[in-house]
Amino acid sequence: MWSSHVPARSSTRLAVGDGPADFTEAWLRNRRLSDHTRDAYRRDITGWLTWCATRGLDPLRASFLDVNDYGRHLESTLGARSGRPLTPATVARRLSALSSWYDFLVKLRAVEANPVSGADRPRIDRDHSNTVGLSPDEVDALLAAADADTGPTAARNRAAIALLADLGLRVGELVSLDLADLGAERGHRSIRFVGKGGRARRRALTPGTAYAVDAYLTARATAQQTTVAELTGPLLVTARGGRLDRHAVFRLVRRLAQTAGLPAWAKLSPHSLRHAFATTARAEGVPLEDVQDAMGHADPRTTRRYDRDRHNLDRDPAYVIWAARARRRS
Repeated sequence: MWSSHVPARSSTRLAVGDGPADFTEAWLRNRRLSDHTRDAYRRDITGWLTWCATRGLDPLRASFLDVNDYGRHLESTLGARSGRPLTPATVARRLSALSSWYDFLVKLRAVEANPVSGADRPRIDRDHSNTVGLSPDEVDALLAAADADTGPTAARNRAAIALLADLGLRVGELVSLDLADLGAERGHRSIRFVGKGGRARRRALTPGTAYAVDAYLTARATAQQTTVAELTGPLLVTARGGRLDRHAVFRLVRRLAQTAGLPAWAKLSPHSLRHAFATTARAEGVPLEDVQDAMGHADPRTTRRYDRDRHNLDRDPAYVIWAARARRRS
């Protein structure tokens, strides 16, 4: 039950309404977020408010003990798709969204303190990711399967896979691309988009990716009996002209992976290609900070976690130091 009680010192709350939806929408408007992240956060808060309502708990009066109970509830909740309990990372993410929501309420003086700050959150291994990765050979096989694909959407599929593999884009970034985002800068073919956290990003298109995108747009324009210059709207579209969604990209990756004979095809996701991008870039000697910038990570530790080859003894700096010493002695 949502209480009408407002702390005596609260004056700002009246500007955003009297219900939880008003708080949530005001909080979301206050943050620079992608549409996908905004929807995810909205679901996270709705889950908390629903849980509170079933227990007759006023969210404005919740304590860290209530948040702890909610955390245990989440840990025993089965995922809609996996049928297994939610992972610690998922529980931690939902509690993180809830904490941000309460921080906003504290600033509005609708609550005295953030109850999530004192709650017991799951311990997350920052050095581990549940995403199934891909080796360079497996990425090559996936791209070959895309090249061999046939049908009316084959050219689009090749462009989508090339963008994921060569740029390491998040799936949300990929499907949000518009034709107007394509451009050229100082001799580079480029693409602009809004990344995680609402940050404006730009990336260079490799020759192979640019070729795949151009071939797709040419085929699309021909099918519509127009020119590439006259095309508008989303970059990647469905057969009916709507924006391609993330679920279709998931299905595409797994279908092509199965065609390519990849053993873990049923567990792969577009994010697998993002992990492969980071691992391959580091293995090829690209500096960590450059990979971090390309992937749009605020923290280099996140980039390191994506690098599946970081513990390979071939990369132990002891070898570099020893070789330098040997050169000095020779």
